[in-house]
Amino acid sequence: MNKKDFLFELGVEEIPAGYIKNAEKYILKRFKQEFKDAKLAYDKIESFTTPKRFAILVENLQVQQADELVEKMGPAKRIAVQEDGSLSKAGAGFLRGAGCSEDDMFFMTTPKGEYIAYKKEIKGKKATEIITSFLEDLIKGIPSPKSMKWGAGKITFARPIRNIVLLMGSDVVPFTFNGLESNRRVLGNRYIDFEVTKEVFEAKMYLETLRSISIIADREERIKLIEKQIAELYKNSSKNIIEDKKLLEVVTDLVEYPTAVIGSFDEKYLALPDKIITSTISQNQKYFSVVDEEGNLCNEFCFISNGNPEYSDIIRRGNEKVITARLEDAEFFFNEDRKNSLESYVERLKDVTFQQDLGTTFEKTNRCLEIAKYICDSLDLNNREQVLRTVLLAKADLVTLMLGEKEFTKLQGYMGMKYAELSGEEADVALGIYEHYSPRGQNDGLPTTITGAVAAIADKLDTVCGIIGVDLIPTGSNDPFALRRAANGIVKILNERDWNIDIFRLIDVAFNQLKGKLKEENHNKEFTYNFFKQRVKWLLEEEEIAYDVIDSVLDFDFRYIGEIKKRALAIQNFKGSQDFEGLVLGYKRVANIISKVKDFADVDDTKLEEDVEKKLYSYFQDNISSIEEYLASSSYNQAMKILVSARSIIDNFFDNVMVNAEDETVKNNRYNLLYFVKSVFMKIADLEKIVVEN
Repeated sequence: MNKKDFLFELGVEEIPAGYIKNAEKYILKRFKQEFKDAKLAYDKIESFTTPKRFAILVENLQVQQADELVEKMGPAKRIAVQEDGSLSKAGAGFLRGAGCSEDDMFFMTTPKGEYIAYKKEIKGKKATEIITSFLEDLIKGIPSPKSMKWGAGKITFARPIRNIVLLMGSDVVPFTFNGLESNRRVLGNRYIDFEVTKEVFEAKMYLETLRSISIIADREERIKLIEKQIAELYKNSSKNIIEDKKLLEVVTDLVEYPTAVIGSFDEKYLALPDKIITSTISQNQKYFSVVDEEGNLCNEFCFISNGNPEYSDIIRRGNEKVITARLEDAEFFFNEDRKNSLESYVERLKDVTFQQDLGTTFEKTNRCLEIAKYICDSLDLNNREQVLRTVLLAKADLVTLMLGEKEFTKLQGYMGMKYAELSGEEADVALGIYEHYSPRGQNDGLPTTITGAVAAIADKLDTVCGIIGVDLIPTGSNDPFALRRAANGIVKILNERDWNIDIFRLIDVAFNQLKGKLKEENHNKEFTYNFFKQRVKWLLEEEEIAYDVIDSVLDFDFRYIGEIKKRALAIQNFKGSQDFEGLVLGYKRVANIISKVKDFADVDDTKLEEDVEKKLYSYFQDNISSIEEYLASSSYNQAMKILVSARSIIDNFFDNVMVNAEDETVKNNRYNLLYFVKSVFMKIADLEKIVVEN
């Protein structure tokens, strides 16, 4: 079988780093799927990316599909062939749909009779023909958060497409897209030589050819090179670069030929809070911050240059000027903001719109205060004043110069904490202001202070109820206000602190504060209840509780998150034991027998005839009060033990009693007995939803 290496490269103007990963995944997945569908074999397929190119390199790709002998059976002969021997419409249509003539037709004998069939040899297509047939669609389908048009063309892409390389072995594969014709020339690193291009003579020489013009297309190689260069810079120094894996990933996608360079700034800026400096260096400029051996920030930074290494000194000076300008701005904002107390900024929140239907951030703050008061009263918190002070000041930093100028928006909360400290606020109030945004993401920590925890719940709950209340409900993956994340944060905080607070009542309080803002009072409140039910389910799944156990408890009153979790854990503790599985099977028999009965009455113990039914009734009658006491004290394991101990009694009942007795009175009383047994079970869980193997 003839095989050759294959190369595809899409050359573009610089793509933003955040666009590259998903685009690369799509391109690689699409090529693999197309080759699989076309039955084209290969030894290895790899993808390569830089800010200016996406590439696919295939080793030993089958250059042509194998010929296939296709055999397919159609309708029965009696349907496909008329009495005169000619084909009916059904028979002719079958052959026409397959692109066959009557010469390809034969009759196939099966146990069910004769059927019309065809046998046809299909010549394999060239790999290049297959590739060029899907390549335009592939390019148009490459995902990007935002697209643009350029020139007079109608094609949209993340950035203008400037070049297409397409090689099968050493031959250029003809292909045209948006006026560009495929070729063998790769575009060079414009920072080394703006006009340089180089021809790739064979597909397998792709990486080597790029390397000769200062481009490293292998992303993993770039990462390792950056790490090595950074380590070398501070090899014999007491200073270290702050490790930042996320930033490393970003800068890798910003350069084609990395060179690590050290820069510095005036020591006077170290008087600024650390996060202002690291935000300037790492978040805004994508440089690495540097610390001394004691972990204190230094007036140095490390940046990864994409320019000519020969001019690193010139590049360094340019980057130092940028950093100095940004830090100078930050210093000015910080000093100006400090001239006023943090509380003085609260009134200015009246000028900041939270959401057009929900009013200003000042109004949101007042709503959050009412929610926080309810939480404090419900939990009888002894630091009520600190909590309310935290909520009052939580959003004040949004109107400071530091955040208002949009240079340091990611420092919201942090600047509030710093300004609170400088204003003489209590330590827990200052820290609570910072923590009220937590958790900010999936892996972020929860608030460590009570002030931060209450403020976080109040803030997130007002957002969730308000946004859902004005009909901006999340759909699918579309959740622009991050309501799922906010609601997840609420249930995680309540769970972690084991706060026994009614989440339905919390939602009611939040909606009460929204009067006048919604189309109608309590608009979408029921939806919000169910929205939080799904978040509670998510929490239980995160706790690795089995799905059927979750289903068995989630239709109960889930408003107390800690209680529903303890209930689920108790059932999970028993799940898997032989006695518990037998109990579940017994319970399912109970539920099944009375499933179609609508009316029940109290059990008449004078009409219980058999000893085993008397024993069943007595057991549950004697233990129901104990079960209720255990449930009231959250002793779910003890309550479950009582149920599990009933397994043999339930089995004996079904082994020895005919429920559907001929005597209607006896039968109905036995139905009532089973309903009574079920009602006791249902105080703990719906065991009918527990899955038992075999």
